Amino acid sequence: MSADLSPVISATTQWLLRSYPGTGGALDAALAEAQASQAVTVAAWLRYPSVADAALVAFVGPGGSTRLDWLAGSDAAASDEADTGWRSWVDEVVASWAACLLTTPSLAREAVAALDGCDHTAGFAFDFRRLTDPDERDHRAAPLLRHPDLLGGLAGLHRDSLVRRVHEEPVDEDGPVGDQVTG
Repeated sequence: MSADLSPVISATTQWLLRSYPGTGGALDAALAEAQASQAVTVAAWLRYPSVADAALVAFVGPGGSTRLDWLAGSDAAASDEADTGWRSWVDEVVASWAACLLTTPSLAREAVAALDGCDHTAGFAFDFRRLTDPDERDHRAAPLLRHPDLLGGLAGLHRDSLVRRVHEEPVDEDGPVGDQVTG
């Protein structure tokens, strides 16, 4: 995990797990967390591929979970003062892209391949198997987190920009961070 993006990755993973919780015991919870973390990590590295991008999001902040909480029907949870801090580090685009990756393994494989050459993977080998090649146990551990109908609204928010990014097309005119501050 990139140290520069670790608050975004951690908070967005936490948001996904709270919004689409696992249904089993401790092993299922760990498998669901691994899947969410891998999806969010890939999404964050794609969204902020350079050290400069990561530094910029650390400086300006990712925007928070308010719109996502509303979309997921959990906006009441955001009012808890103890949650306010970590929720401010949730990145809407990263959450949307992660939802796309969790519900479409073929897109997840393409996204992992698109990480080749980004600053975060330079010199390292990563295994995103739980994301790219989920087995039956993974699906049982995270039925809500991988359900295309339940995550459809979230995934649809920014699916087009993920597909463009994976296929190395410009995400927007301002670069990967340009559309960050959105109401």
